Formats: sequence, structure tokens, C-alpha cells
Amino acid sequence: MAVDGQVSSSQTFKISPLIRFALWSFYVALVLPLPVLGATVGGLGQVATYSLSAALVGGAVLLHMALAEVVALGEDGIAVHYPMWVPSFLRREWGLRWSEVQDLKARSTGQGGLVYYLVARDGRGFLLPMRIAGFTRMVKLIHEKTGIDTKDIKPLAQPWMYGFLLVAAGFLAIADGWTLWTVVHGSEGGLVVL
Repeated sequence: MAVDGQVSSSQTFKISPLIRFALWSFYVALVLPLPVLGATVGGLGQVATYSLSAALVGGAVLLHMALAEVVALGEDGIAVHYPMWVPSFLRREWGLRWSEVQDLKARSTGQGGLVYYLVARDGRGFLLPMRIAGFTRMVKLIHEKTGIDTKDIKPLAQPWMYGFLLVAAGFLAIADGWTLWTVVHGSEGGLVVL
């Protein structure tokens, strides 16, 4: 394994498509109407509307970067990395040889869930990505390579949580559509009530 955290990968895992779709849907439903509302109701000038739109595009780029995480497992180890187009100061990359893995420790989160750290022989901990597609297969491979008991490891978030987020994004999109329709049609008649 290279020093930069890359491994000769035989298996790669990316963020789950359900999680990607849920987060993108929520982001779009949350921010898409803002430039229109700012220009029509808030009385923002053209420059401010363009600035707000640029900020929303910047947020979309950051979300895309965050969802670009890749976990690679190979014969020599495990690594978390990002594509080269993600700036290095935004990457949380790491790599660990199988021979360096000593244990897998659980830690509770502030929301009452559990996260897991691969613990190296020198005591360093590496957060195990838990929102990837194929999480169960990845954990099985970690067990095969290290011999560590992984039978009690569960993903941080169950699929129903992201399904709920998708439903919430759907309701938000409906409310956005109604609000935008009211603003556009109300402003044509000279009356906007919000």
C-alpha cells in the first residue's frame, strides 16, 4: 500500500445510491426556490440574486465532493480516498495495511447510534465508513482479512431513515412548487401574499 493511502483495490465501495438520491433531493427541494423568492418577494437586486445563485451552486459542488468518497479494499489493506478533482484540504483520506489492524472499536454518537473505528497497532483510530453500498460485504471482507469479529456491526443509518428523508423532500418540493406558483401568479396581478 502506498503512503498516500491508496491500496491495490480488488473491491471498491461508494456512497449508497439511496443516500445520494435522498441528500440531493433534499438539497434541491430546500434551496431551488430561494433565488426566485429573493428576486420577487424579498426585493433582492440582480447582483444579490446572482450571488445567491452562485452560493447555491457552490453548495451543490460541496455536496457532490462529500458524496464522492470511495472505500477500497485489496489484498494489502483498506483505504478511504476521493477523486483527484476534490481539493486536498477537503479530503479525509486514510489507508491501513491489514497487518496493522489490531481491533475494531465501537463509539457512541451524540444521537445514540454507534460508529466503528479500525484501531491500528500504534493506537491510531480510523473511522469505518458506514453509509456505503455493500456495507455488509465490506465488513465480511474486513473479517476475512483481519480475523476480527464483525458479526455485531450494523450500518449507522437504516434505509428507512433515508426513505423518510426522501418523503420529507417530496413534501418540501410540493410546498416549494405551490409557493413559487403563488408568488409568480400573485405578482402578475400585483398582489403577493406570503
